[in-house]
Amino acid sequence: MARKRTLLLTLTGLVLVAALAGAYHGFVLWQDHRFMTVPPESPGREVVIRIEPGQPFSAVSATLRKNGVITDSRRFTALAASTNRTGAVRAGEFVLHTDWTPEQVLRELTTSAGVMRRVAVREGLTWWQTAALIEKAEVGSRDAFAAAVTDPEMLAGYGIRAESAEGYLFPETYLLTPPRGDSSRAMAELMIREFFGNAAKVWPQGLPEWDELHRAVIIASLVEKETGVPDERARIAGVFHNRLKKRMLIQADPTIIYGLGKSFDGDLVKSHLRDRSNPYNTYVHPGLPPGPICSPGLESLLAAVHPEQHHYLYFVAKGDGSHYFSKTLEEHNRAVGKYQIRRNPATYRSTQ
Repeated sequence: MARKRTLLLTLTGLVLVAALAGAYHGFVLWQDHRFMTVPPESPGREVVIRIEPGQPFSAVSATLRKNGVITDSRRFTALAASTNRTGAVRAGEFVLHTDWTPEQVLRELTTSAGVMRRVAVREGLTWWQTAALIEKAEVGSRDAFAAAVTDPEMLAGYGIRAESAEGYLFPETYLLTPPRGDSSRAMAELMIREFFGNAAKVWPQGLPEWDELHRAVIIASLVEKETGVPDERARIAGVFHNRLKKRMLIQADPTIIYGLGKSFDGDLVKSHLRDRSNPYNTYVHPGLPPGPICSPGLESLLAAVHPEQHHYLYFVAKGDGSHYFSKTLEEHNRAVGKYQIRRNPATYRSTQ
C-alpha cells in the first residue's frame, strides 16, 4: 500500500508540475500576444525619439521603453532579432506614437527616413542668401556658413581655387536629419559635392582644367540670373560668348548688383553703372566678372558649355519674363524703347 501511495503521489506531483508548466507557458504566450497587439497607451501621444549612429539595438529598446513607446524592451529586441531587423534601424529623429503596436514602431524605425529638416535652395541664390535659408531651417548659422564657404583649406580640398565657394553650392532641395549643433560646414560640403556630382553630367568625359571650369561656372551664373525661361538659356549664353569673342563689355546688371552685395537696396542707378571701384561692374571692366555671381543649376551649366550658335549681341527683357534678341545696336535700341522705356509698369515683369 505504501508503495502504491508513493507512486500515486509522484504521479499527482508530475501532473501538477505539468499543469503549472502548461499554465505558465500559456501565460507567457498570452503576454507575448498582448505585447504584440495591445499598444502601451490609448489614446496615444506623440513621442520624438533620437537614435544616434552606431547606437546598440538594446539601447534603442531601452529608450523606447523609458519613453512609453513599448512596454517590454526584451520582447521588442526579440521581435527585431526574429525578423533580422536589429541592424536595420536608422539613425535620426523619429516621431513615434504610444498607441502603436511594436510592429508599427519597428517598421517606422527600419523603413522611414524619420524626421527630416528640409532646406530648399533654388537656382540663382548667392552664398549669403543660402546662408539665410540654412539658418532659417535651423541647420546652421549664417556666420558659420560664411566661415565655411570662405575657408581656404576646405576650398582647396575640393580643388576650388577661388576666394569662396560661390557658384559651387549646388541648388537642390536637401533633406537632412536634424543636427546636433551647428552643421553649417557639413551643409556647405554637401552642396559642393552635389555640384561636382552634377558637373560630371556636363563633362561626362571628365572635368576640364580649373580655368575652363571656373569660366563656365561664371557664365552659367550670369545665364541663371538673366533668365528663367528654359529655352532662352543657351541663347543668352551664346550672347555672352559672342560679346567676349568681340571683346565687348558684358554689361550685365546682375554682376553690378552682386558686387554691391548685401547693401543693395533694389534700386540700380546710373552711378552704380559708372562705379569703377566695383570689380563686378561689367559696364566698365572688360571680360567676365572675377567670379560666379550665384549658384547656377544644371541647365544653366549645360547652356554655358553648349551655347547656341548665333550672331546675337544684345538682349532686352520684354516684360513677360522672356527677352528680345538683337544683332545690332540699332535694333537693340529700338527694342529698349519698345520694351523698357515705353513699358507698362502695371504688367511688366522681368521673370516668368
